Formats: sequence, C-alpha cells, structure tokens
Amino acid sequence: MIDFLGKALSFVVVIGVLIFIHELGHFLLARLLGMGVRTFSLGFGPKLLSFTSGDTEYRVSAVPLGGYVQLVAQDSEDDETTVGFPPHTWFVRRPAWQRMLVVAAGPIFNLVLAWALYASMYYAYGRFETPAAVGQVTENSAAERAGLHSGDRVLSVDGQAISYFRELQSRVEASQGKPLALTLRRDGETIDLSITPDMVGQKNIFGEDIKKPILGIRSTQESVNIPLGPLAALDEGLRQTWEVTTLTWQVFYKLVMGVVPMSSLGGPIMIAELVGKQSEQGISHLATLTAMISVNLAILNLLPIPVLDGGHILFFAIETVFRRPVPERIRGVTTKIGFALLMALMVMATANDILRIITGGPK
Repeated sequence: MIDFLGKALSFVVVIGVLIFIHELGHFLLARLLGMGVRTFSLGFGPKLLSFTSGDTEYRVSAVPLGGYVQLVAQDSEDDETTVGFPPHTWFVRRPAWQRMLVVAAGPIFNLVLAWALYASMYYAYGRFETPAAVGQVTENSAAERAGLHSGDRVLSVDGQAISYFRELQSRVEASQGKPLALTLRRDGETIDLSITPDMVGQKNIFGEDIKKPILGIRSTQESVNIPLGPLAALDEGLRQTWEVTTLTWQVFYKLVMGVVPMSSLGGPIMIAELVGKQSEQGISHLATLTAMISVNLAILNLLPIPVLDGGHILFFAIETVFRRPVPERIRGVTTKIGFALLMALMVMATANDILRIITGGPK
C-alpha cells in the first residue's frame, strides 16, 4: 500500500510540474505583453484551493490531468471575463503575432523544462562514454575482412579524430557504405587501413526495413565518466533535448502515416506506471523520464489540431497572412472536430493501457 501511494504521489508531482510549467509559459508571456489574466488553474473541475492576487485568481482544481490560463476576452469581446479590465488588455484586441506568441509559450516552456532537466543531470552526474575500442569482431564481417582485431583503438575516421564509440558509429552511418580510412592504435603501434562497411538490411525503431552500413564490431564493456561544467552541461542538455524532440516528431508523423500502429499509443495509465518504476530507480531516472514526457507534451500541443495550442497558432497564422481572422463558424466547427479527435485518441490510448495490463503485452 505504501509503495502504491509513493508511486501515485510521484505521478501527481510529475504531471503537476509539467502542467504548471506549460501554463506558466502562457501566463508569463501574457503578462509580459500586458494582457489581462482572469484565472490561472492547476487542474480542471471544481476548485480545491484558491486565492486572488491583483486581478488574477490562482486555483488548484480537483482533476490533476490538465490546467488552464483564462485570458481576458480570450474568445470574444462579449466574454464576461472583460469585466473590470480595460480594452487594451483584452486578448482578442491584440495583434495576431502577440496572440500566437502567448499560445506558443506553453509548449516552448515544456521544451525549456526538458533542457533544464537534461542539463541538470549532465552537470550532476557527468556524461558516460564508451571508448572507441574494438571489443569483438564479427565473423565474415567488413571489419574482419579489413583486418580489425579485438583490442584495436580507433583514433580517427577519414582524418577526423574520435575518442568514443558513438562517434565511430556516427561516422559509419554517415558513410552510406562508402570506404572509410581508419587510423588505429594496436599494441603501441599506429596502423592505417581502409574499410568498406557492409550494407545490412534491418528494421529501424519504427519497424521499417532499411539498409544500414555496418562494420561488424562491438564495443568493449568499458565506460568512462566525463565531468561537465555548467556550460558543457547546458550544451549537452540542449543536444539531448533536440534529439528527443526530433525523434518525437518522427513518432507522431509515423503514427499519422500508419507506420507505427495505434496500438502502441499509451495514455495516463502507462505514464503513471512508467513514473512509478522510474521513481524507484532514483531521482536521475525520474528526471530523465519527466524531460521526455515534457517534450512529448510540447510536441502534442504543437500539432495543428483545433483545441490544441497548435490549432490556435494555425488560426493566428492564417489571420496574419490574410489580414482577417478565421470566420467564427469555421473555428467552431473545426474545434468540435479537433476535440472529438483528441477524445478518441485519449480513449484509444487508455484502452491500449488497459489491454496491455490484461494481456501482459509489450509496453
């Protein structure tokens, strides 16, 4: 029971932080631009706690799976939220580019949170790397034919110095099967040799059949820790955030194209399970998972679906181009369609979670 409560608390804290940061982005940029904010709510539904500071009511509401910032005249000048606020603070009266920035600030803050979490982990724990040394050579591989031996240390590829195995992998993948000039250190001697990677058919992480250049070697089990200063940690955190963001975009695209099956979608139950497991592993594992979820939340909200931030950004972009807002009737219809689509995806994801629990299937 205590274990369950601990996992549940971890889930609520992680989701709460992600939602708070997202809504904080909307709130801060709206205030920076002088827009009125009627309500800042962490959660949906009946309010549990609230207080008012200035003209804004701050709430904690009963349903912790979301939140909102209620801007003054967010949808219409006839909105009752305009009471007590001068017209120059009304959202609908601001230029489209300002409204677009306020809406985009939520997802951007989620990406910044991911960056901060990754950078913090790199600063606290450093970066772990595997040296560019050959641990094992596969029989009948390109590496064996070229004369690589177990214990060889790769110093450079095509004249570019490398230190770590991931750098070697990157150079090989970029070669597209073309010959590579390697400089090795073997038994204290420097050796130059040419190697042409084999183009091997395999499946990528999306299950697609691809051809990939392979040398046919494995790394050693050796791992070294590289301490990072603040600037280096920020740089590594930014690189990691970019890689996760790019991969997440690809996943969403592959889902739309039907490459990744809808059965792989996960919902709140899966997230709660993952958060619970990572919380048992320690703060670094939980922080890394939180960063990944934050990126997913940012990308999801940027999808051009009405009712999501990306849908609003699309409407404001159209308004900027055509110098007039999208007709209210079109916005109303597309928003209802977008809401229905989002609800369908949530139901499907939750059903997938339940089915995985019942069948014990893959996660």
